[in-house]
Amino acid sequence: MSPDPIATPVPSEIKDTVDSADTTLHNPRRAVIALGSNLGNRLETLQGAVDALEDTPGVRVKAVSAVFETDGVGGPEDQPAYLNAVLVLKTTLPPQSLLERANAIEDAFGRVREVRWGPRTLDVDIVAYEGVEQDVPELILPHPRAHERGFVLAPWNDADPDAELPGHGKVGELLASVGEEGVRRREDLTLHLPR
Repeated sequence: MSPDPIATPVPSEIKDTVDSADTTLHNPRRAVIALGSNLGNRLETLQGAVDALEDTPGVRVKAVSAVFETDGVGGPEDQPAYLNAVLVLKTTLPPQSLLERANAIEDAFGRVREVRWGPRTLDVDIVAYEGVEQDVPELILPHPRAHERGFVLAPWNDADPDAELPGHGKVGELLASVGEEGVRRREDLTLHLPR
């Protein structure tokens, strides 16, 4: 009996082929998720949300933006600064199921909904979902205010510089018109793709 051959690393072409087969096997859709936190250990909470989404059956996190620190928009004055990030996902979950998972993750991190646009441990918003435009009470897609929010556009442009917001145009151009006042990239903080 001959010995087993020595294992060699899988060539990147094979990994790319397997990744692209994802599309034909399961019809995953691209979705964009915005994360925000301004209470507690903000960075740890955002990383926990990234990990929880990756642990969700039918979801793969494909890109994670840099971390941005932003002033609160709307809501009570003098609330703490937010840390924000954007994730690009591939998912086989329909939008409503993805929303339920987002809400469950918020709840797991102690999200309390007492004040509109008030301080929160975690905000998980679906910004866009490939091929879906809808306006129902529980979920409007694409997000109705994403095109005017620097704290969404700056990290989204970082995660996917070629992105487009359906009905509004290229994310980079929207960011240029909105501006980045009050949106600061935090080079000292990093979120990681789950391994």
